[in-house]
Amino acid sequence: MEARLTEDHHQSLVLWLRMLSCTVRVENEIRSRLRTHFGITLPRFDLMAQLERHPEGLRMGELSQRMMVTGGNVTGITDQLEEEGLVVREPSPEDRRAFVVKLTPAGRKAFGKMAAVHEQWIIELFSALPASSKDMLIDLLSQLKQGLNDRLPNERK
Repeated sequence: MEARLTEDHHQSLVLWLRMLSCTVRVENEIRSRLRTHFGITLPRFDLMAQLERHPEGLRMGELSQRMMVTGGNVTGITDQLEEEGLVVREPSPEDRRAFVVKLTPAGRKAFGKMAAVHEQWIIELFSALPASSKDMLIDLLSQLKQGLNDRLPNERK
């Protein structure tokens, strides 16, 4: 992506493409490692991560919003995880037409193992940066996110 840039390109475009290329490289590596080590896809891992943060469960629509994917995608992933006994769907107490998805005890245990290894992978992949640089990047990206939140509609902040 960055290879197509020239000196004439705006600094913001260069920054965007650098951030994107780093994100894609890390994401591709994590996808590969999840598949190799655990036989799971990144979207399935992400859905389980959302549920781990919400032991009371999440409605399908909430999962779709949080994961920024369609309801059909969430349904497909949930179907697979449910077949494997990692999640369960229960009728929503507030709306009988909706379902709440929760991790099962087996799902919680499996996710705990994957999350611990995942965290170590992220630490490894970011190890080229000293802690002070990571702190600086976190601060700068927080400023960027706030600026985007101030300028963009409230959809997916």
